[in-house]
Amino acid sequence: MGRRSTTRRIGIADVALLAGVSHATVSRVMNGNFTVDATIAERVRAAAAELNYQPNPVGRSLALGKTDTIGIVVPDLSNPTFQAILRGLSMAAAQDGYRVLIADSSEVSSEEAILAGEARRRCDGLVLCAPRMSDAELEELAPSLHPMVLINRSTESAQAPSLMVDYGQGIQELADHLVSLGHTRLAFLAGPARSASNGMRLHGLETFSAAHPDIEVQILEGGSSFEAGHEAADKVMATGATAVLAFNDLVAMGLLSGLHERGVRVPEDISVTGFDDIPFARYTTPPLTTAAVPITELGQQAWHSMRALIQQADAPPTPSTFQPQLEVRGSTGPAKG
Repeated sequence: MGRRSTTRRIGIADVALLAGVSHATVSRVMNGNFTVDATIAERVRAAAAELNYQPNPVGRSLALGKTDTIGIVVPDLSNPTFQAILRGLSMAAAQDGYRVLIADSSEVSSEEAILAGEARRRCDGLVLCAPRMSDAELEELAPSLHPMVLINRSTESAQAPSLMVDYGQGIQELADHLVSLGHTRLAFLAGPARSASNGMRLHGLETFSAAHPDIEVQILEGGSSFEAGHEAADKVMATGATAVLAFNDLVAMGLLSGLHERGVRVPEDISVTGFDDIPFARYTTPPLTTAAVPITELGQQAWHSMRALIQQADAPPTPSTFQPQLEVRGSTGPAKG
């Protein structure tokens, strides 16, 4: 067979003509269907190689009903925690030949349902990372988003695995650490109201307070960003608390900056803790005491759960819980006597 010269795109019809088979036979061979007679399949592959035929990835995806792509919806991609989850997910998925489509809802819960639906239509499955939508919305959407994996959220859907971090236990360990240093007046700089992980932290502090009735814990409105922590410095100081539990490391870092600007020393005047142990946490001044979450591993496990769903649609969900580990550094110290 001589090589043909052409400037137009080589298609299935050209391969079929050269191999002397139908278009459908070429399609089945190109898509890995092993029911085609081996001799015919080899003839098709030889013709494709002769013509330098490259299957159209979009057409192939439509024919197979799969895109080799999964979607992830995150509430704030500027947050290093979500970046690390995405990194773990992407690297694990890439090993199995899958790509990741990213959608950022920018902490706007009303956008999540739209983004999730659009991403799912373009992908083989969806990872919802720390969704801010209500329980009712999540339950209503879940069937249409399957296969779906949830991170830091759960649903009654029997087909949606949930990967959870035990934020309640983590915040209790941080609070216990502060009490061990002699602190009796604590403040919690809370996260976004719609954040399920913020709710878990609050529940953990309720458990802590029940076990430590002599310890005062004040709840302050905050957020999830560096700016939220920075802006909270004055109201934190107004509480008279000697130690602050920040919603996450970003908030803690912002608070450290705001306190430094006001001449407040950490930890001599006030102790500060974060949560997550993002890569920058150990390099702040002073280094940040925090609860370390295996964030990248969380992303990797999300892919493993998704792969099981894609390969076996009726695979039973495998819920997993990740335990934070206390990391004591220089931002916490003894209470002022």
